[in-house]
Amino acid sequence: MRIAEFEADLHAVQRSGRLAPGTGLAAEEKGMGAYESFASVYDMFMDNIDYPAWSEYLTGLLKKYGVSDGLVCELGCGTGNMTELLAEAGYDMIGIDLSVEMLEEALEKKYESGHDILYLNQDMREFELYGTVRAIVSVCDSMNYLLEEKDLLQVLKLANNYLDPGGVFIFDMNTEARYKGIGDSVIAENREDGSFIWENSYDEEKKLNQYVVTLFLPEEPYEDEDEEEMGVPCRRFEEVHLQKVYDVDTIRRLVEEAGMIFEGVYEAFTDHAPDERSDKIYVIAREKGK
Repeated sequence: MRIAEFEADLHAVQRSGRLAPGTGLAAEEKGMGAYESFASVYDMFMDNIDYPAWSEYLTGLLKKYGVSDGLVCELGCGTGNMTELLAEAGYDMIGIDLSVEMLEEALEKKYESGHDILYLNQDMREFELYGTVRAIVSVCDSMNYLLEEKDLLQVLKLANNYLDPGGVFIFDMNTEARYKGIGDSVIAENREDGSFIWENSYDEEKKLNQYVVTLFLPEEPYEDEDEEEMGVPCRRFEEVHLQKVYDVDTIRRLVEEAGMIFEGVYEAFTDHAPDERSDKIYVIAREKGK
């Protein structure tokens, strides 16, 4: 990796944010979880996700709605897994995320792949681009972090503003069926490189899902003189994340209120409409005019 170029890009990423790094709205206050302590191990704990298949589905939607190349912006890009795959598919990518730590991981991948990706440290509710793009995408339920209708509406208005004429905004969202299915539950996983406990709860009345992620990341081992054994100290981190459920009718209303065309909605990874059992949906909104 070219250290000087990496540091220069990281500095540019940090300066790109209208919010200074580390001063984004707290997860427990606004739901905009930044995955700060989770960033370095995010990919390790998400290695069960078939990102190539996911990318194939997303690129299929992009092409179906007329975007086979050109500039594409990903909101909530995280560590850049999908951004990299879309770049590999031939799109000119911009990635936006609230977490500097996640973007640091994305920059590492950028230098390994050699893809010309622009990363920006911005809150999606206030994102700014240098011009318009052919498409905007958002996956991994990033849009569920928008806890108020006014915030979702604002993101839709910004998307409409920064899309080329007739451009599309494609985003996924978890549904109530998914959160009800998870319910009040605890998931734990122990690995050599770290362990986590995921505590989930869903408030059906408020349509809010909360999960608390507790991480235990090992540090350098030490020798216990009394026990004559090697000990492995761990650092403990905790993050609280909130996500909001929006039904299709509400999403359609907000898309149209933002001045966009509601093109359609699909059950995730299919070509048919969702039903009450669908746990994730994909929404397609088209730019209608500034």
